[in-house]
This record gives sequence, structure tokens and C-alpha cells, in this order.
Amino acid sequence: MRGTVRKITLPRRLVADLMHASIRVPFVSLTRPLNIRGLSEARAQAAERPGWAAIFVKAFALVAREQPALRTLYVKWPTPAFYELPRSIAMVAIARVEDGQDCVLPQKVTAPDEMSLGEVDAMIRHAKDAPINEVPAFRKILRTTRLPLPLRRLAWAIGLNFGRQRANWFGSFGVTSVAAYGAGQLHALSPGPFILSYGVEKPDQTVDVVLRWDHRITDAALMAKALNRLEQVLNTEIAGELRANRQQTEPKSVRAVAT
Repeated sequence: MRGTVRKITLPRRLVADLMHASIRVPFVSLTRPLNIRGLSEARAQAAERPGWAAIFVKAFALVAREQPALRTLYVKWPTPAFYELPRSIAMVAIARVEDGQDCVLPQKVTAPDEMSLGEVDAMIRHAKDAPINEVPAFRKILRTTRLPLPLRRLAWAIGLNFGRQRANWFGSFGVTSVAAYGAGQLHALSPGPFILSYGVEKPDQTVDVVLRWDHRITDAALMAKALNRLEQVLNTEIAGELRANRQQTEPKSVRAVAT
């Protein structure tokens, strides 16, 4: 059957490179519904509601601040070793439409636990709406994606296998979701070491979370504890920040003074 040959766009080439880099990562998954009643109530009353991506990015970084394993990379050069980062770097999957085609590009958020929710949300929204050449993370990765295949493979190998370079290029954890398009669990692939995806908020105020990790770094027991702690952080630190922001934006009542 005769078909039509179409050129592979840069964003699709990037996904192909990403999948190639993910082939040999020994991923294990844990799925759990998290009760987010406290967060949901605080978010419903917030003057400005941050997106769910920003909420999960900051919440996971807060958990990783307490758990060094969640800031640890597996690197191969010069010899196989673990590389512990002093702070988290998130890579957020941004769904966009470029030249009439759907694509996904990674937005880098460094130390989201040290930022306000509003700042994290603003970075993610900028990556969704701004032209590609105005988002530094997009420019950097697509510049490499334009290289011929042998040079791309070399660039990816260097970026993945030296600890410092890996952190700069690929971060310490990823966040992705298809919740904007309806319910469903997403078991995404990446070079690792951690990738979190979340579903839609359910009527019982729970949300399904899938956490995938490189089994070379840690085991399921720690990941189960991390999800328990993530639930706590969502309903305490994150919900508390939303309430504090609401109180700051509410107009102060003026007491009438009799004369």
C-alpha cells in the first residue's frame, strides 16, 4: 500500500531519543490513591488556584528534602555510582501544540521546595504559553535534538552518565499527567530516576498517584513511605501555603468609629 512519508519533527525526535535513553532503566511502579481532603478544601477557597502540576512538583520536592534517596541519581561514568544532589530539580512534561501537532517538552524547575507555589506555577504556565524560543529549557534540549544521530547519542550519553551533567540536563525527578484530558493512570517512561504521575480528583477527594523509580537506587518500602509523606505534605504544608495566601489577599475590614 502506498503511503505518505512525513518528516519527523524536532519534538517527536526528542521523544524518540528519550525512549531510547529509557530502554535499560529497571523501573518499578507503585500506585496509590492519596486522600487530599485538606488540600482540596484549601485550594477551593484560594484566591488564585495553582495548577496541580505545580502542587505535586513542590510537594514531592519537600518530601525529597527529607529523603536523600529521592535526590539520588545512578550514574555509570567514570565508574557506576550513586550521585546525591543537594536539592531537587524537577522536569515537568509540558503538553503543547506546535505547527498543528501535539508534542511534549520538558520544563526544568530547580529547587521548587525553595519557591512559592505561585512561582512554580508561573514557570509551568510560561512554558505552556510562551513561544518555544522564550523557554530556556526548551531551547537547550531542542538545540541538542537538531544534531545528527551519532552526535545526539554521544550528547545523551554524557548527559546521562556524569552526575553533575545529568542533574543539569534531566533533573532528579519528573512530573507528568493526562488528568486534563480525563481519568486514567499514566505509567510513563523516562531515564529516571523518579517519575510521578497523577490522575483527576475524585468525588471522594482522593487522587490516584503513580510513582515509578529506578530500582537500582531504592526499594518499594521507601517509596511507600514517600507516598504516605507526600499525602501528609499535600494536606499540611501545601494546604497551609494556600490558606496563608488567601489571608494575605483578603481585604482587611474597616472598623467604623463613632463621632
